[in-house]
Amino acid sequence: MAKIRTHKATAKRFTLTKSGKVKLNHSHHRHNLGIKTAKRKRELRHASYLSESMAPAIKKLLPYA
Repeated sequence: MAKIRTHKATAKRFTLTKSGKVKLNHSHHRHNLGIKTAKRKRELRHASYLSESMAPAIKKLLPYA
């Protein structure tokens, strides 16, 4: 049986935690920051977890994570 390939674009954006949750960093925090409010930038700073309904699709793309 051949190995399953990891989807590299997904691997750069998501990580799996020990408990099986899918962790992600927020987008829109690289440029045009002068337009965004301080509250919005502050909330984008912290990592988040993917919803339970979307997690199986991402886990399928990261078979060995």
